[in-house]
Amino acid sequence: MGRGRRGQIAVIFTSRRTANDGVGYDRAAAQMEALAAAQPGFAGFESVRGADGVGITVSYWQDRESACAWRDHPEHSRIRQLGRDRWYRSYSITVAEVERAYDWTAP
Repeated sequence: MGRGRRGQIAVIFTSRRTANDGVGYDRAAAQMEALAAAQPGFAGFESVRGADGVGITVSYWQDRESACAWRDHPEHSRIRQLGRDRWYRSYSITVAEVERAYDWTAP
């Protein structure tokens, strides 16, 4: 897990799941998390999914080139197509440069 730092690229993936093949989806999601973490320029991710099937995953990258290389990775492209065919009703992707990030934790 990671929080973006100034100048990093944040790729924000918001999706709405179908009810199809939950086991296959979970397996593919774990595979993509491990594969992304092994890519040059990977800086972390955060992910949540609600009971209604809406999910948000933010991956952080050191620079645009790293984020684009992840987008274009052959295995990521293959799983993305499976997602379109099986697991997602819809999704959107927003790419942004991190301007500021901070945390707070209750005492």
